[in-house]
Amino acid sequence: MKVRVYKPAKNAMQSGQAATKHWVMEFEPGAKKVADQLMGWIGSTDTRGQVRMYFETLEEAQAFAAKHKLIADIEMPKPRKLQLKAYADNFAFKRVV
Repeated sequence: MKVRVYKPAKNAMQSGQAATKHWVMEFEPGAKKVADQLMGWIGSTDTRGQVRMYFETLEEAQAFAAKHKLIADIEMPKPRKLQLKAYADNFAFKRVV
């Protein structure tokens, strides 16, 4: 059984990084999602798709996967590129030559 281990990205609408501290483990989809004929809801018979586990470190997630004989696909987080900006830069005089 395959699982995906990753560190979630920062929410683009917020400046905080609280949701990016833990590692997340999700199971790969095991069944196709189908639309309900009457209501139009999307559903599946695979209940593992609803499970999301959080770990403090990558090593804990790897140990859990090894203990339960899961194949872990690890996605390493990309480094952040900070662009330091100041409000005063909007009003700075820039000579055009």
